Formats: sequence, structure tokens, C-alpha cells
Amino acid sequence: MTWDDGTAYLEEMAPGVFAYVQPDGGWMVNNCGVITDAAGDAVVVDTTSTERRNRAFLAEVAGVSARDPRIAVNTHAHPDHTYGNGFLPPATTIIGHHLCRAGVLRAGLAATHELPADYGDLVVRPPDVTIDSDLTLHLADFPVELKVMGPAHSTNDVGVWLPEQRVMFAGDLAFSGGHPIFMEGSMLGFRAATRRLRDLAPEVLLPGHGPVCRGDDVARVLDELEAYVEWISGVATSSYDAGLSPLEAAQKALSDSPYRDLPESERVVCNLHRAYAELTDHVPTGPLNIPSLWPEMVALNGGRPIETHA
Repeated sequence: MTWDDGTAYLEEMAPGVFAYVQPDGGWMVNNCGVITDAAGDAVVVDTTSTERRNRAFLAEVAGVSARDPRIAVNTHAHPDHTYGNGFLPPATTIIGHHLCRAGVLRAGLAATHELPADYGDLVVRPPDVTIDSDLTLHLADFPVELKVMGPAHSTNDVGVWLPEQRVMFAGDLAFSGGHPIFMEGSMLGFRAATRRLRDLAPEVLLPGHGPVCRGDDVARVLDELEAYVEWISGVATSSYDAGLSPLEAAQKALSDSPYRDLPESERVVCNLHRAYAELTDHVPTGPLNIPSLWPEMVALNGGRPIETHA
């Protein structure tokens, strides 16, 4: 399978290390991963959004591991990465940032109303073990490092780094082929996380949404993400000085934007809300009223509902 085929597929990024890639990478259609070791154990990176998608993912996991996954890592709390936790075997230990656990419990199944899809029989299951600093998992023959990278995309981002294989599971610290979003995290933190990813010098990077990046494509995607943050920052600065609201700023900016052809352009208004908060005297990482931003995304989308292909 390829990204253009439109069908989810498993791609080996290093021996025994796999990306589960789900095109088209839009709302509620994320990537997951599985890491296997010489002892036959497996670590899962994230789950996905619907019962059907999670059962397909776990079937692929079963095909490359000798037994059920011992550990699952949630890279952050957003529902496209955590709604499938309830389909993991009961004995699987889920690890995430302590704010990830709080976020999963607080949000519940609210996203099923904002982004309608056939979600199936979901059960909210937060991480069992929480961290607030870096942690290393020692598998049979190599380490897996959990790196706390937020606030960036969210308040609770964790990158999953394999230093020996030079593979990074970035979660939503990286997007490829669509607008990133950092309304629940930090614009400046997102830029800092991008630079941290660059400093690690991964040879292979799995974004939370989009195809696997290898070699020169890793640097290209990180360059594009950093340039995107600079664009949002520049739009926010000039628009705030001109007295424009974030929605007005987004509407004006997208009419002549280098990113106007990227999907999920409605996210620009959310990013500008976050940028306004960080470039003024507001508390930079203070929570935004997410439900109040949904109508603004719809307005920026030409009045059309925000869709998911989940």
C-alpha cells in the first residue's frame, strides 16, 4: 500500500519497528505504531479513533508480535490517539503524561458529537501510569525513550524515541501534508519541540498525521513546520496591531497564503487564538474555550461543517 492508495497500511521503519499509517490523515484519522523486540514483546504507540479502525490496527499488531502488547504509550490526550485505549487487552499497561490522563478523563467522548462518525462501542480508558519527565523503557535488546516535549501541540506531548534505530514517533508534534494545530498547547512550545526533534537527528520520523518521513524528508518536514509557526506568528503580530479578531485575521491571511491549498485550513483560526494569547499579556499556556472556537472554524470553512473521514 502507499499513502495515495487511501487504505491503512503497516510500514516497517527499522527492523521490528512499524508505523501504522492511516490516509488521508485528517481529523480523527491518525497514525499509530508498534515496536517489537527479540523476546517477542511489543509496545504500541497510540491507538486510534473508532472501533473499526482500532480492531484493524490491533490485527496488524498481532501479525508482527508474538503476544499481546505489554505496554501502550499515548503521545497525548486527544481522542484520535486515545479512543482506542479501551480495545487494548486489559493486561496492557498504558503510559502517558499526567496531563494526558487528566485530559482523557475530562474530555470523555465529547469529540463524538463535534466530529460525527461511526465510532462503535467506545470505552474511555486513560493511562494507567503517568509521567512528568523523561522515562526509558528497556526492552529485551534496546531502549525506548519517552521524551516529554510539551506544551506544544497539546499540554502533554510525549515523543517516543528509539536512539539505536534513530526512529521518532512524533505524535502530533509533527504533521506532514496538512495544517498543524497547537490551540491546546503553545505556539512557541511547538517551535521549540520542532527544534528538539531536529536536534535528535532522526533518520525516520512518523508524524501523527501524514506519511512516514525518511532521510532528507525529515529535515524538509521540520523546516516546513518551523516556517509555519513563523508565518502564524507574523500574521498574529500584524493582525493584532491592526485590531483584527483571530477570525478576521485568518480570513484575510488565507486569501493569499502559502498554505491555502493544504487541507484543514480551518485550523488557522485556532492557531491564531493561541498566538494572540502568547504575543500579548495573556497567560501563554492558559486554556482556550475550545467549544467557542468550533463555530469560527466552521465560518473559516465557508460555513460547511468540519468533516472527518474516520
